[in-house]
This record gives sequence, C-alpha cells and structure tokens, in this order.
Amino acid sequence: MKSALLTVILLVVSNTFMTMAWYGHLKMQSLGWIKNWPLFAVILLSWGIALLEYCFMVPANRIGYTENGGPFSMMQLKVIQEVITLTVFTVISVFFLSGERLHWNHVAAFLCLVAAVFFVFLPGQK
Repeated sequence: MKSALLTVILLVVSNTFMTMAWYGHLKMQSLGWIKNWPLFAVILLSWGIALLEYCFMVPANRIGYTENGGPFSMMQLKVIQEVITLTVFTVISVFFLSGERLHWNHVAAFLCLVAAVFFVFLPGQK
C-alpha cells in the first residue's frame, strides 16, 4: 500500500510539471513574462520544466511496477497515469491557466475515465 501511495503522489507531482511544461508557457506569454521570447527559448524553458517531470515520472513507474515489487501492472500504471494527467490538467487549467469552466461533457469524460480504471483493475483471463 505504501508503494501504491508513493507512486500516485510521484505521478501527481510529475504531471503537474508536465502540464506546466506543455501549457504553462501560454499563461506566461499572456501575462507578458515571456511575450517577446523567440520560440526556441520557449522550447528550452519547456524542456527544463519537462526534465523535472521525468525526475518524478521515472521513479513513480519503477516503484509502482509489479516486477520491481510494486502493486501495479504496466497497463494499470498507464491508465492511472492518464487519469492523473487529465485530473491535474483540469485543476491547473480551471484555476491557474485560462479559467475555463467545466461543462457536462467534461464530467461525462471523467466518468468514462473512472470506468477505465475500474475495468483495468478487473482480473483478466490468462
């Protein structure tokens, strides 16, 4: 249970950096912080942030993977990661980036993700 919680925490931190690397520069541009930066400089900034993402993502997967003593299969890790990615993105997007509002279709999509997690944790046939 301890490695499962640590895996999820590391994935949340990783995905926070990922969201900032991929989308944070758009907010920084709109605030005027990097408005006149050339594209290559923005790419380098994003790569620097993405390096931090990998510093959390790789350990999360190694700790959580069953063949390393963790509780999750590779498929389960991927589905968990995708749900965390979209959850972190939604929270950051709504509260920090663009202030976009959630609509019924967003909620429906999240329910589908919850269903995906449910199904990936069902025992499969061998």
